Amino acid sequence: MVALIFVGLPFVVRTVEPVLRDLGRDAEEAAATLGATRPQTLFRVVLPALLPALLTGFGLAFARSVGEYGSVIFIAGNMPMVSEIAPLLIVIRLEQFDYAGAAAIGLAMLLLSFVILLALNLLQVALRRGRR
Repeated sequence: MVALIFVGLPFVVRTVEPVLRDLGRDAEEAAATLGATRPQTLFRVVLPALLPALLTGFGLAFARSVGEYGSVIFIAGNMPMVSEIAPLLIVIRLEQFDYAGAAAIGLAMLLLSFVILLALNLLQVALRRGRR
């Protein structure tokens, strides 16, 4: 998990950084002059502006980490039933000439990734509609 966070974190940072730069301090200062506390400013001004960028970054990080192979194998140790990952299971199935099993695991990964990315996209659409 730590390796995947380390590998995927740059995707989140790359999507959030431009939004933070464009946000500026005007909105925060306006909230402060209207009497908002710091937590209220964070949750009602900053986070709603950052949420689409955060979702995009997490979606990109997730897509990157689904197929991660090298760093997880070196760090996790590949203990059966403890730290096995799906890409490794595919490689093992292919080495055993179990092409149907490898394809089934790959298809399951593909479908799970599609469902998660679709949910993120639908959440972003709902957030955009909520702002209007």
